[in-house]
Amino acid sequence: MSDVDLRKIGVNVLKAVKSGESVELQSLWQDRSVVLFFLRRFGCQVCRWTASEVSKLKEDLSENGVVLVGVGPEEAGLQEFQEGGYFKGDLYIDELKQCYRDLGFRRYNALSLVPAALGKKVREVVTKANAEGIQGNFSGDLLQSGGMLIIAKGGEKVLLHFVQDSPGDHVPLETIVQTLGIQAKVQPGQRPECNDNACTR
Repeated sequence: MSDVDLRKIGVNVLKAVKSGESVELQSLWQDRSVVLFFLRRFGCQVCRWTASEVSKLKEDLSENGVVLVGVGPEEAGLQEFQEGGYFKGDLYIDELKQCYRDLGFRRYNALSLVPAALGKKVREVVTKANAEGIQGNFSGDLLQSGGMLIIAKGGEKVLLHFVQDSPGDHVPLETIVQTLGIQAKVQPGQRPECNDNACTR
């Protein structure tokens, strides 16, 4: 059972990237169920790969009345992220990072970030991203973590509240599909065989 208070986080304000308008978070689930993907930062190679992975579901989500939304904690790296076409859903900025705080998306410190960034989960995703030609950079807030929130239409309930532990953590496509109770035609990216030589770059 999720302890997310939708009434509390629902009034948090996001800025729509496309229009520049300010909207309350709860407006995103008012008429449809929503998959909210909270990125660590737009320049993050792992986030870009995860964004492209979850975007594979865009068509299936739309057909089932579910909206796909990406949220970033700042605008740093946004233009390059958009130009790369990594994400197919609507994009918003949480300029105050209030949603990130309210949803328990922790901040790393210099001591905890390095081992997390060098962990096996991150190395595996970096290998996948490299194989698909997805690169990243170090612009923006390196210490912020992210996650995912899936909300039923009308804010009826929280279907999924996922908080990253490692920067390489992400919700598998099959979990998103099962959580929403829909069918999907896409296949997730293949997990590579990972050893120290292959995954340290």
